[in-house]
Amino acid sequence: MPKSIALDIDSLCVSYGSAKVLDTLSLQVKSGEVFGLIGLNGQGKTTLIKSILDLTQVDDGRIEIFGDEHHIPQTRNALSYLPERFDPAWFLTGWEFLGFVFKMHNQTLSRDVIVPYLDKVGLAEEAMKRPVRSYSKGMRQKLGILGTLLVGTSLIILDEPMSGLDPSSRAAVKALINDMKAQKKTVFFSSHILSDMEEICDRVAVLHGKEIQFVGKPSALNKKMKCKTLESATLQLIEGQKAA
Repeated sequence: MPKSIALDIDSLCVSYGSAKVLDTLSLQVKSGEVFGLIGLNGQGKTTLIKSILDLTQVDDGRIEIFGDEHHIPQTRNALSYLPERFDPAWFLTGWEFLGFVFKMHNQTLSRDVIVPYLDKVGLAEEAMKRPVRSYSKGMRQKLGILGTLLVGTSLIILDEPMSGLDPSSRAAVKALINDMKAQKKTVFFSSHILSDMEEICDRVAVLHGKEIQFVGKPSALNKKMKCKTLESATLQLIEGQKAA
């Protein structure tokens, strides 16, 4: 698989016990694009992400990360990941947490480089000296986002990164994601805030009924469903699948 494809998923099947969650799902994410994964709760978005990360057992199918099979440990060197429920070790300070993350990726933490990004997301430099247990949910989320975006990986995977963020912080995170794109990084993320996806995603995929129902530009889905917003277009697409 050429390096122009960051993520290649072919005929993926995943089950939990007798319940099939993903059924012959196929998807490609291009290198250097911002790609959004859309779906209702319980439709398998997190299962798909965990499959990519080799954190759940796959029944059948193939997943490649920049041309290498996803279960090879070395493939994880190319990616960083922010889970939906992000809870850093509460006894660490903000700086200690980032230092640990950078060390895990064989990178050296430069506070001078990080401080401008703290300002961008609205995380006070003084707070970085305090234990994470003193942080609000939004502050912990900002810390996790910075740790995921700034370690220099080629593929960045974010599961509901806007969770717990106010509008100002969401705007800052969207700007950071665009910064990553400008640096030729690939960003693959899920979110229920479809207005954010419409604003920053090059392409989106709609996951419903164990399969991908649409892949393309947000504007293409709007046009296909004759809707003005991605949210309306997605809901109409899903309702059509339910009726079918």
